[in-house]
Amino acid sequence: MKLSSVTAFFPCYNDAGTIPTMILRALQTLPQITDDYEVIVINDGSRDDSAQVLDDLARVYPHLRVIHRAQPSGYGGVLRGGFAAAGKDWVFYTDGDAQYDARELTLLADRVRDGIDMVNGYKIKRRDPWHRIVIGLAYQYFVKLAFGLVIRDVDCDFRLMRRSIFDHITLESTTGTITVELVKKIQDAGYTIVEVPVHHWYRQYGQSQFFNIPRVGRTLIALLGWWWRLVVKKEHLKTSR
Repeated sequence: MKLSSVTAFFPCYNDAGTIPTMILRALQTLPQITDDYEVIVINDGSRDDSAQVLDDLARVYPHLRVIHRAQPSGYGGVLRGGFAAAGKDWVFYTDGDAQYDARELTLLADRVRDGIDMVNGYKIKRRDPWHRIVIGLAYQYFVKLAFGLVIRDVDCDFRLMRRSIFDHITLESTTGTITVELVKKIQDAGYTIVEVPVHHWYRQYGQSQFFNIPRVGRTLIALLGWWWRLVVKKEHLKTSR
């Protein structure tokens, strides 16, 4: 059974070498799961050729909408922008670096049933340098324990969600901590989450924006703040769903 309508959203930051593949694969895949779809890309202040590549694609593909930002707004900022821009009943997002295959959106759509609000991917095997795998696993288990998360892979940005979720939860993060904030608030609001294994591939273009010591340090400090707000003070539960 096809979904009513789907927005596929990709954040783009210096992803000129991979974002065309993500867009084309999404445009090939979306008609398999819905008759009503759009693809949105937010170019978050890229310094490479992303803007020109995206504008060239938008002239050819009418289902593609490109939003340009002059300055980077951070990972959390660009995700919030994408969720706000989405106009369909379901929102799918993944990163523009092609470490996930947009064609596996069909795996998420196959799990949609009445009463299911989010389908979350989890990596079958992480394809990254060994130090990133170690740091990633440590981060994953740390946030699961600290925030009481039930999903196995909060760091897997390959998700299909009901758009109506964002009528009831408000996201605030401007950094990579938005994934923890997102999953924690959805979980605690009582929405139903199911999980699907997906493939993860080696990065072929560009560099990770997260894995450097200063950014990791800032992320840990930000996580401490979110832990205080979401776990200790439970601010998000003071407003009823």
